[in-house]
Amino acid sequence: MAKYYDVHPDNPQPRTIAQIADSIRADALIAYPTDSCYALGCRIGSRDGVERIRSIRHLDDRHHFTLVCQDFAQLGQFVRVDNDVFRAIKASTPGSYTFILPATKEVPRMLQHPKKKTVGVRIPDHVVTQSLLHALGEPLLSSTLLLPDEEEPLTQGWEIKDRLDHVLDGVVDSGDCGTEPTTVIDFSGGEAEIIRRGAGDVTRFE
Repeated sequence: MAKYYDVHPDNPQPRTIAQIADSIRADALIAYPTDSCYALGCRIGSRDGVERIRSIRHLDDRHHFTLVCQDFAQLGQFVRVDNDVFRAIKASTPGSYTFILPATKEVPRMLQHPKKKTVGVRIPDHVVTQSLLHALGEPLLSSTLLLPDEEEPLTQGWEIKDRLDHVLDGVVDSGDCGTEPTTVIDFSGGEAEIIRRGAGDVTRFE
């Protein structure tokens, strides 16, 4: 049964955030809100969490997982970014974008694309998510909470708990959340390639 965390959207309660961070360190899989939509999240090294996300979403091994980072300094530990790409990403973060980039050795192999050795990274513009990342001290391994055969992600904390209570360890609810996933930009080839048009404006990448 998933624990339900009611978090204030503008002033997240430090004790509650600390409890969520502790549960993630203990290998919990949670659903949490972002600046685009709800996501599934666990600690980076959680093999169990990865397999549970794959199971919930029916994902194959070519799916790009995302490392949700607190800031650019943290992001830079996990992906290789040249100067031109650096400027493009820096101008777009924090925000509703996921960037596909070559992974560094800090990224567990199970999270990398099997052929490209790439991983997704993003810096969200969301108070609760940022508070959680600060408390955790490392990125969250994440994937959009989009269930198989459904066109839109789940958007309400109570609905997520009702439907996924048996497969999650926690649900973080801080009020309304968006319905549109992030815009995904692949920079692994050096040039910007728009993989998915979502919540982030794509005009600067066209």
